[in-house]
Amino acid sequence: MQWPITCQGRSVKKEDVEFLRLWIGEHPQWSRRRLAAELCLKWQWSNALGVLKDFAARSFLMKLEAQGLITLPAVKTQHRSSVRQRVDAPEKREPLVSALAGLLPVQFMLVAPGTPEANLCASYLTHQHYLGLRVVGENIRYLARDRFGRDLGVLLFGAPAWRCAARDGFLGWDETGRKEGLVGLANNTRFLILPHVRVPHLASHLLGAAARRINGDWQAKYGHGLRWLETFVEIGRFAGTCYKAANWQCVGATRGRSRQDREHTLSVPPKAVYLYRLRS
Repeated sequence: MQWPITCQGRSVKKEDVEFLRLWIGEHPQWSRRRLAAELCLKWQWSNALGVLKDFAARSFLMKLEAQGLITLPAVKTQHRSSVRQRVDAPEKREPLVSALAGLLPVQFMLVAPGTPEANLCASYLTHQHYLGLRVVGENIRYLARDRFGRDLGVLLFGAPAWRCAARDGFLGWDETGRKEGLVGLANNTRFLILPHVRVPHLASHLLGAAARRINGDWQAKYGHGLRWLETFVEIGRFAGTCYKAANWQCVGATRGRSRQDREHTLSVPPKAVYLYRLRS
């Protein structure tokens, strides 16, 4: 293996891997979560507000393990199952058919972790989005309600794709530019209008609301702002109409790979790549 290697944007030397092997072996009782938190402290891995990047550190360790470089403790499956069981299916609702004007002003709520709204969003995405719920890296979620307090939809923004030829080419990013630019990019990983809600133009309205506030919300949570938003729309399943209506720009398509395709063997449906430039 050629050293150093790059893992999750970080240069990793052979000595780093040897240290991790020894350090993990010295603490066999620690969970993956504990290891990630302690690694953040050792490597001073935090965001601009001083918050530990333990989620990113856990992902970093798992990627090293996937390459056969380290061995992590077994996942505590019993705990993970109990967490999933708490995400109850949402109640069935009567169809909500209306013109957008009849629901305004829409309440566009920033959802804090551990709140009833967070549980609602998890339930909606788990049971009503075709991809389910998956949170990646730094993230923010919004819950939209109409003026009567009825839930309309959920938007989840998370870490951007590490590489995307169409996006990187459009932005003029080389290897260095991409590493520097990714911090200012967020991925709209999930967008759900609840199945019983049938309101024309609602989707583009919510995308506009997200674009107007996400930079400030991201700055407050993580200590840095955003310059761009991205999303990937599965070709053949969706037309991307709401993104086009909200002035997102289609800059190309993916090559049919996913975040998990480390060995270049997975085949997934190609996706149209959309970008939105945020105003300062």
